[in-house]
Amino acid sequence: SFQRYAGFAERVEGNRAAIRSLLQDLKSAGKTVAGYGAPAKGNTLLNYCGIDTGLIPYTVDKSDLKVGKFTPGMHLPVLEPSALLDRQPDYVMILAWNFAEEIMKQQNEYRARGGKFIIPVPEPQVI
Repeated sequence: SFQRYAGFAERVEGNRAAIRSLLQDLKSAGKTVAGYGAPAKGNTLLNYCGIDTGLIPYTVDKSDLKVGKFTPGMHLPVLEPSALLDRQPDYVMILAWNFAEEIMKQQNEYRARGGKFIIPVPEPQVI
């Protein structure tokens, strides 16, 4: 029914506002945020939310096919995952949120150094 779609649209718009607000608040507080992953769904989120290099200056990915390239639309550079330890951003937004648990387990050293994760969907959550 139309009501179902209208409700979905309202939730999506609310999530977009919450994600942007969180990222802008972190930036205003002098915190740094990187991305993890460069999947299609993550790029859809970046573009829909208008998240460019002013909010997330780069993302990392394990795929050799993506490293050294840029995300479509927002043009975030895609770096090797080792960049997280080299640069130690305060937060990492997981753009491949369906693999969040696996990614967080792989990044134990980043976490041990005080790094935190943002899972953006279904609503922004800081871990």
